[in-house]
Amino acid sequence: MEQVLDIPSQEAITKDNAGVRIDAAAFYQVLDAAKACYEVSSLNDALMVLTMTNIRTVVGSMDLDQLLSHRDEINERLLRVMDAAASPWGVKVTRIEIRDILPPADIAGAMNRQMKAEREKRAAVLEAEGLRQAEILKAEGQKQSQILAAEGRKEAAFRDAEARERSAQAEAAATAMVSEAISRGDIQAANFLIAERYTDALKAIASAPNSKVVIVPIEAAALAGTVGGIAQLTRAVFGDEAVEARRTGSVPPTGRGA
Repeated sequence: MEQVLDIPSQEAITKDNAGVRIDAAAFYQVLDAAKACYEVSSLNDALMVLTMTNIRTVVGSMDLDQLLSHRDEINERLLRVMDAAASPWGVKVTRIEIRDILPPADIAGAMNRQMKAEREKRAAVLEAEGLRQAEILKAEGQKQSQILAAEGRKEAAFRDAEARERSAQAEAAATAMVSEAISRGDIQAANFLIAERYTDALKAIASAPNSKVVIVPIEAAALAGTVGGIAQLTRAVFGDEAVEARRTGSVPPTGRGA
């Protein structure tokens, strides 16, 4: 039957001179009863002393940090040593388990403060990294927004310029057609163009934001008088030949119009 041996707590010194209190439990089986009775005077005491001695040896060969974090390695080393030492007594040591490793109170407090400081440091680093990433993403978003806005303004300016160019082309074509008609003696074309510009000018004056009261000669007689004045101006420029050519249907000489 497997037996359990309670190893009492004892003080041990680590490799870096830190004192710890450690206790353990040993499990063994008697394979040869004769050897267990006659090869050793007190089997339990012998196993206890042997275990405590080897525990101090293993603890003295390790640093405190290594001792606290490598319990499996400690158990394995103790098991090898104890099994080899107890074999002549007809005993098989099956397991050695370290139960508690207690550092001094001041060292435990220092370790707790170190752990707390390390956790706070990691938290601060993670927070700073998060803020940095957030600022980068925010700046990248603003950059993309400005790029898209600039592209939009560029496209709008291009379309405005294209619209103005087409409007200018249409205006130039209309002016050329009216000029050609005038050169042929068609006074009605000049009258239509001047009347259109006249009404546009009156509309602009009336819709000005700084105008409170607008008084203009908008009656039909005044507009007809203006158109008649334009006709007299055309006669002065192109001569009576243009008017006569319009009545007879012949084309007037181009030299006078030029």
